[in-house]
Amino acid sequence: MTSSMLVRDVMTSPSPLVKQGCDLGEVVQTLLKHGVFGLPVINDNNELVGFVSEQDCIHSVLVSSYHCEGSPVVDDVMSREVLAVEADSSIIDLAQKMGKNKPKSYPVIEEGKLIGLVTRSAILESLWANRASCDLPNDKQ
Repeated sequence: MTSSMLVRDVMTSPSPLVKQGCDLGEVVQTLLKHGVFGLPVINDNNELVGFVSEQDCIHSVLVSSYHCEGSPVVDDVMSREVLAVEADSSIIDLAQKMGKNKPKSYPVIEEGKLIGLVTRSAILESLWANRASCDLPNDKQ
């Protein structure tokens, strides 16, 4: 297995995202549209300020619909302690982190700015494709 497989090679870019201060309805629509489990939250300078998951939204929508309260904003439900990864990180290292009940997706940053999103599915697909080369006869590797 090659250790030169980088996050930037498997990330989705541009990343689906939401802006700080947006309505939770927009978050839900973006999650569903892109089929992801969570979204990076950025400020007006494209800096990563949070991460909001489906789980965050489900709880908040349940509470606000039960009490017929106004729609919350993403800032009310997002996590501010974001596990992000650098674009030049090894996907091998990230795969090891993901195997220990860590997030299903990570925002990808470069110089503090959001540049992509990497998911467990993308990592798995890349690792599986690389692993397939193990099955080739020695003269074809």
